[in-house]
Amino acid sequence: MDSVYTVLVTAITVLGGTTAFRFYEKRALYRERDADFIRHDCKERIAKLEALLEESSREKDELRSMILVLTKEVASLRTKIEFFEKQNNA
Repeated sequence: MDSVYTVLVTAITVLGGTTAFRFYEKRALYRERDADFIRHDCKERIAKLEALLEESSREKDELRSMILVLTKEVASLRTKIEFFEKQNNA
């Protein structure tokens, strides 16, 4: 009777060990897939952020040049106003 229990316990242990191995194997596979997904997702996000950064840099340069043009125009208008004010007062 003891040998039947021994065989039964051994069979349960072997089957449980195999099941546990499969569980940990699948778990490791899922973790690897998650890590790959995160890496891929981060690469996409970084590429998008770099594109946005380049675009905003171009926009900033365009706005700076527009500010310079407007500043020149304001200076020119001030000069004309001063000239007209002097002409009116004289």
